Amino acid sequence: MDAIGASGAWLIAALVLGIAELAVPGVFLIFLAIAAAATGIAVFALPDLPVAAQLGAFGVWSVVTVLIGKRWYRDYPVEGGDPMLNDRAARLAGQVVTVETAIVGGHGRVLVGDGGWPARGPDAGVGERMRVVAVEGGTLVVERL
Repeated sequence: MDAIGASGAWLIAALVLGIAELAVPGVFLIFLAIAAAATGIAVFALPDLPVAAQLGAFGVWSVVTVLIGKRWYRDYPVEGGDPMLNDRAARLAGQVVTVETAIVGGHGRVLVGDGGWPARGPDAGVGERMRVVAVEGGTLVVERL
C-alpha cells in the first residue's frame, strides 16, 4: 500500500472511531480517533514508514492521548445538570403527594403521579396531601403540609 493509501486508511479509522464515540459516548474512543489521525499524518509525512512502525506510533499516540484526556477530565471535571437524575427515590423528597390508603398506625400508601408507594408517617385520611421528607428502603416518609 502506498503512503497516501496508508495515510488515508488511518484517517478513515480516525473518522470511524470519532463516529463511534458519537454513537456510543464513553469519552474514550475520541482519544483513539486522535491517535489514529496523528498516525495518519505521520504516515503522510513519512511515506516509507513500515506497518510495524505505524502500529507502534498508533500505540504510543493512544497512550499519550488517553493520558492527556485523563488529566484534562481530572482538572476540568464535567458537572452534571442533575445529580439525582438516576435516583428516582431521592427525587421524590419535597414532593407533595396524596394519601391513597389511609395512614393508620404510621403505615399506609400515597399516590406519586399515577403510582402508589408505601408510606410511613403521621395518621392521615384518604385524600389528604402530605410532603415527602425522605425515602427509606422503598418506603416514603411523609409529613403533614
